Amino acid sequence: MGGRSKIGIIGVGLMGQGIAANIQKNGWEIGFLDHPGNQPTEMLLEKGAKAYSSAAALAEMSDVIILCVTGTPQVEDVLYREDGVLKGLMPGALVIDCSTAIPSSTLKAAEAVAAAGGRFLDAPMTRTPKEAAEGRLNLIIGGDRTLFEEQLPLFQAYAENIAYAGPVGSGHKMKLLHNFVSLGFSAIVAEAAACAERGGIEPEVLVDVLAKGGGAGVILDRLTPYLLSKDSSSFRFSLSNANKDMGYYIRMAEDLGASREAAGGIHTLFAAAVDEGNGERPVPELVTLMGASPEVP
Repeated sequence: MGGRSKIGIIGVGLMGQGIAANIQKNGWEIGFLDHPGNQPTEMLLEKGAKAYSSAAALAEMSDVIILCVTGTPQVEDVLYREDGVLKGLMPGALVIDCSTAIPSSTLKAAEAVAAAGGRFLDAPMTRTPKEAAEGRLNLIIGGDRTLFEEQLPLFQAYAENIAYAGPVGSGHKMKLLHNFVSLGFSAIVAEAAACAERGGIEPEVLVDVLAKGGGAGVILDRLTPYLLSKDSSSFRFSLSNANKDMGYYIRMAEDLGASREAAGGIHTLFAAAVDEGNGERPVPELVTLMGASPEVP
């Protein structure tokens, strides 16, 4: 790679902004799709980044295109639309999908990229915008192993922990498994905290006992500031995104013929919160929503 490949980024949002900044800082020339959903891009532009008005135009100027959009509908749109990535994809160019997506759609996307003369890796991420800004994301990669190894210098520019999961689609499968576990634990802690409040258990006691027992873990750590002082800044993941990811997990489980009883209950919980107009609220606020009503969030 040698810092010479041109990297195109689609989705300079809460996560994509950090990815773009760290790739640029590590010596790659970057471009990005100009979009109203982007976070501020002035610093990227000041350091030489270029903005493009269409995904096709960006793809024409890129050796690698990184997708960091919300989910499957957005990935499909940016790839397949009239002025999408596939229209401008250069021979041998690589598409890296860092989004959270339905694995069956990922397989079709990889086939379409290959048919257009390109290559494909799914590389979803975990952690938060804070780690994205610090270049310390976790990546889960699916695709050809040799291609994965070739791209390690690029991945290392914005990630701390990088796991190879298997063939194309395996990254997105593992990401959904991860999010099912983390969001499921979030829902359990939120429900327990709401019940504890009604039962007269102080938040400090709840956190202390869970942290020294079976409730210890990253999710409790992220929820603790909210449990103790209603500070949600350490867990900036919306209830709408949680609902989306649980829906994707259930779709994957259905496609695989796998059990999904627990996932169904958790999905219902997040869906109810979204249906009540709380989709943009962060996951920690589920504690307050559940405390307000024992029936629905």
